[in-house]
Amino acid sequence: MSKNNKELKILLAAPRGFCAGVDRAIEIVKKSIKKYGAPVYVRHEIVHNKHVVDSLKKIGAIFVDELNEIQDKTRPVIFSAHGVPKSVPKKAEEYKMEYIDATCPLVSKVHKEAENLYKNNYHILLIGHQNHPEVIGTMGQLPKEAINLIETVDDANKFKKINNKKIAYVTQTTLSVDDTKNIVGKLKSKFPEIKEPVKEDICYATTNRQAAVKKIAKECEMFFVIGSRNSSNSLRLVEVAKNSGCPNSRLIHSESDVPFGEIEKYKTIGISSGASAPEILVDNFINNLKKQFTIAIEEVEIVKENITFKIPGKLN
Repeated sequence: MSKNNKELKILLAAPRGFCAGVDRAIEIVKKSIKKYGAPVYVRHEIVHNKHVVDSLKKIGAIFVDELNEIQDKTRPVIFSAHGVPKSVPKKAEEYKMEYIDATCPLVSKVHKEAENLYKNNYHILLIGHQNHPEVIGTMGQLPKEAINLIETVDDANKFKKINNKKIAYVTQTTLSVDDTKNIVGKLKSKFPEIKEPVKEDICYATTNRQAAVKKIAKECEMFFVIGSRNSSNSLRLVEVAKNSGCPNSRLIHSESDVPFGEIEKYKTIGISSGASAPEILVDNFINNLKKQFTIAIEEVEIVKENITFKIPGKLN
């Protein structure tokens, strides 16, 4: 591919990429393999990224959807960063399997919150996306009749109180901050007494990455988010870029081709990456662009992140 000397400005959003929960989950898999030897089983993708999953497979992780698929129950199993329903550790105990929980501490916080509300006789509304592993995990902390999923403002509008119980809401940690605000607004106008989380459930990394994209999207003619198709936080970043002034925004996943022909028409593009996308994927994308264009990169950082989460004691 011959390089044309067209200049292309890249606005690079920061923070982007791995968050503390993802870092911790990957570290848990690596340390488990180191401690127990290979193979170590992982229930569901540890984080939603093919590159990460493939690199862990290479060192001895075997990914399964459910515990009953695990042939050798003497091997340990790791639960993914998205969290699991209560029935899963219970099943592992029935199988007498050793398990290591890599649930992100910010997701665990939502689980505890939901449980405490339930104990205090609240009916819980979970704002989130159906069938996302995190939502399945959070709903699975409680009896089925104790929690309802609210996906849209319309769902909020249609919800009717059950048995006249007090109500409270919690949210998935990787939602669009703006969309959630609209749903919460609707719930509050309908149920002024609804109890809200003491501290915001949408995690710091989701909020920061969306704010960084918002800051630069309007200056970009095209915007790229590096991440997987099943990554909720990556898909939200694409939406945020579109809604913040760059309608030509898209996801770049493991099978995407770089749309050189389209990029050629523009002077400025934006790049960010989802919380489960390793920085090497951003580097690879930029290196591909360098083959075609003369690149000038400006990193726009809105906040420094220095959050880390502890690894379970038994792995140290």
